[in-house]
Amino acid sequence: MLSDIEIAQSAKLQPIATIAEQLGISDDELEFYGKYKAKLSDNLAQRVKNNPDGKLVLVTAINPTPAGEGKTTTTAGLGQAMAKIGKKAIIALREPSLGPVFGIKGGAAGGGYAQVLPMEDINLHFTGDMHAITSANNLCCAMLDNHIHQGNALEIDPRRILIKRCLDMNDRALRNIIIGLGGKINGVPREDHFIITVASEVMAILCLANDIDDLKNRLGKILVAYTYSGKPVYAKDLKADGAMTALLKDAIKPNLVQTIEGTPAIMHGGPFANIAHGCNSVRATKLALKLADYCITEAGFGSDLGAEKFLDIKCRYAGLSPSAIVIVATCRALKYNGGVPKSEVSLENLDALKKGIVNLGVHIDNMRKYNVPVVVAINRFGTDTVSELKYIEEYCISKGADFALSDVFCKGGEGGIELANKIVEACEKPSSFSYLYSLDLSLKGKIEKIAFDIYGANKVNYTSTAEKAIKEICSLDIDKLPVCIAKTQYSLSDDPAKLGAPHNFEITVKNVSLSNGAGFVVVYTGDIMTMPGLPKVPAAEKIDVDINGKISGLF
Repeated sequence: MLSDIEIAQSAKLQPIATIAEQLGISDDELEFYGKYKAKLSDNLAQRVKNNPDGKLVLVTAINPTPAGEGKTTTTAGLGQAMAKIGKKAIIALREPSLGPVFGIKGGAAGGGYAQVLPMEDINLHFTGDMHAITSANNLCCAMLDNHIHQGNALEIDPRRILIKRCLDMNDRALRNIIIGLGGKINGVPREDHFIITVASEVMAILCLANDIDDLKNRLGKILVAYTYSGKPVYAKDLKADGAMTALLKDAIKPNLVQTIEGTPAIMHGGPFANIAHGCNSVRATKLALKLADYCITEAGFGSDLGAEKFLDIKCRYAGLSPSAIVIVATCRALKYNGGVPKSEVSLENLDALKKGIVNLGVHIDNMRKYNVPVVVAINRFGTDTVSELKYIEEYCISKGADFALSDVFCKGGEGGIELANKIVEACEKPSSFSYLYSLDLSLKGKIEKIAFDIYGANKVNYTSTAEKAIKEICSLDIDKLPVCIAKTQYSLSDDPAKLGAPHNFEITVKNVSLSNGAGFVVVYTGDIMTMPGLPKVPAAEKIDVDINGKISGLF
């Protein structure tokens, strides 16, 4: 059987201008990055702004195994399947981070015959958006430290610096560091930290900004530090917002690529859902809705993370209303939730499946709380047995949930026709999308609403650090913001060992921080890391390139 990269490399790509023609986009509205990638110009966004919106379809999932369960594959395959049944569709995805590409998951552009291409470019440097975000964030950090070194006119307290440097790579050694060593010429020594680029507020801002003016305004509002007297210091106080925006003037433009079957795909932005808000950019999604009858987008990890944030943060700020929600489920992830170790999820185990399927039930119930039609996509793997697939189908029937078997990995769009037809039907059903919580709730009220109604917790505990942070945010009179909870993706709880549908558990909020420019409050639970580390055997060990520049090992 061919690997993902071998399938991708054997595909015949169409020139990106040809893909753009499907959407009525002219060459003058493209900014080409080679033959198969292009950025979509601001002129295009202006031209189509009065077009009617298509239907918005959100693809989310149950709690996954560490290897992921094919959410991007399902999204790409569904887009291809829509074309098979004569629908004009476009997919809108996040850009992969180099962290998981070289870490545990490998590539993140779909798989098998449901991929987004050029796969190697997308998974590596793509159009440079990640590097621009990294540079903009680190420029602000450098200007802050330079301000302190050059006399500290703002009286910034080096012990109360909030912004962290970032890097688009898993590197645990950089989580906690000391900078400014080596004498006076090298700056003021202080403790500093690195986070992964996709967890940075600059990434969140890029993904939530409507245009370049909004981007600049949001960047200027980043809370970077406090003074000795306790006053907040923002990026605009450092006069960093203009230069940061200049670095991001191209990165804010969405990227156009294609699936393996030539379906248009917009990839833009890439915040993680476990430590950030987990959605591609507002600009990309809004543009996709203007260009096609169906926009199929995804939110990271399980619905308890990515979908909740998509619905309560992104949709709220962008004024979006999904017409249908797809929940991706797999036999292997349900068996994993039933207690089977990752190494054995490919073996038939109906007992574990029956134990773990309650996880699917919780996700179905949770997504229904938003008053949007829900369809379960059973993403088929080659190791699935007839008995296992039948059991999942019977469970969906018992829950009154629409479902479809998806075989897009092996069959491409043809394997997703049943799912595509179910989605078209779902989009025509009446819905009355609503948010989970009101912004008028207190910060604790919003945290507890998510913890109780989405995770199923019966209590939320706050450390003294978290209590102090909440009090400080409230003192700034900007607590009427949505919350972005950083939590493990492997469990509905904050403990990755609590699988399935845990009951009678408590959530512990360890810290809270304000992403003032992005417009939400980040809530840290459990042992979540904002700078992941590489696994014992990183995916990077298998990646290589030959004398002709052909890459191997990406999967």
